[in-house]
Amino acid sequence: MKQSLSKKLWLLLVALFTAAILVACGDDTDGENADSDGGEDASGGETTDIIAWAWDQNFNIAALNLANEYYENEDFNMEIVENAQDDIVQKLNTGLSSGTMKGMPNIVLIEDQRAQSFLQSYPDAFYPIGDYFNTEDFAEYKIAPTSLDGKQYGLPFDTGATGFFYRTDYLEEAGYTHDDLVNITWAQFVNIAKDVKEKTGHPMLALDPNDLGILRVMMQTTGTWYTTEDGKINLVDNEPLKLALQHYKELMSNDLVHLVSDWSQYLAAFNSGDVASVPAGNWIAPSIEAEASQSGLWKVAPTPRLDMEGAANASNQGGSSWYVLNIDGKEAAAEFLGKTFGSNSEFYQELLTEVGAIGTYKPASEGDAYQYENEYFGGQKVIYEISQWMEEIPQVDYGMNTYGIEDILSAEIQQYLDGKSLEDMLADAQAQAENQFK
Repeated sequence: MKQSLSKKLWLLLVALFTAAILVACGDDTDGENADSDGGEDASGGETTDIIAWAWDQNFNIAALNLANEYYENEDFNMEIVENAQDDIVQKLNTGLSSGTMKGMPNIVLIEDQRAQSFLQSYPDAFYPIGDYFNTEDFAEYKIAPTSLDGKQYGLPFDTGATGFFYRTDYLEEAGYTHDDLVNITWAQFVNIAKDVKEKTGHPMLALDPNDLGILRVMMQTTGTWYTTEDGKINLVDNEPLKLALQHYKELMSNDLVHLVSDWSQYLAAFNSGDVASVPAGNWIAPSIEAEASQSGLWKVAPTPRLDMEGAANASNQGGSSWYVLNIDGKEAAAEFLGKTFGSNSEFYQELLTEVGAIGTYKPASEGDAYQYENEYFGGQKVIYEISQWMEEIPQVDYGMNTYGIEDILSAEIQQYLDGKSLEDMLADAQAQAENQFK
């Protein structure tokens, strides 16, 4: 009896040990899938777990959530992690410079003017996604900053296409109609600003002297930047920059600008009725509309251009694009972006109506949402017009050091306003920039 019981116990232990080995082998196989594809769902298909980083809960993250709703793939699971834009920049630089991809997301949002600093510094860290969408469907100006060495790494997202938003009552009091403001130069803008100030008492626009966005807007109308296409710093021989700075000084020196020091003061300048216009990216429109008492008193005209051959009445201020990190899950992440942000016009209609984001996907502009007649702007089809101007924005390679160069320029420009010659100011700024960004 004891021998029989011992034999049964032995057989039971052998069976249990065999089962444990089989389970362990099965776990190893599933573990490999989890590393690359995220595991297995209840239906037997492999589930891909993706992590996405973005900033702004009400805009970029809302856009990702909406895209996820449109994506018809039950085996795809995306976790969206909100980070401030500066935190994303820091985390990417810290992680990628360490030589390991540990802790990196599958999808990340990067501002267009920062993109080349990542693509050029970490060329193997990003996955080329040009095969997942048609680049010709997107505004041309978005392609240069999102690509490198003939490979497309970013999927263009929102546009910072600019407009010349203005108070119709102030401009009419100064003697100007809408037609008088269409396709003007920045030199004409300055002259109009002088008339408006003289006849209405209102400065034309608000500016923060520490923010040189207005110079970028002016320069991009000519397709130029602080650097050349091959990445060399170009301040001294940059004719568009020189002309932009001359206009900037004339605005400042003739009391045509309401000076502000932060974002809240900037908003207050036009919400309170202090200034006559807001030449800025289209993203400023909701902030203008926030002041309900001014409904019907605003319109928007094309952005002024620099008076130079080949310049366009179109420019850009802001905008970001989506990137895929070169880690496990990259194909699934790229396919998600391609099927949503890369090709779905219906998605872009709801993106506009629900999130307020104007994408750079050109076919979307023919949809009904883009034809909305905005009563706040006198019934003008603001979104549609901006989407048309977007297609005319000159393409620019923003290079690697836009903000670093502007830090140098900000200090030097103050000396220029105080009497330093333009040539000396640019020569000193060029020398400092070349020394800092060797």
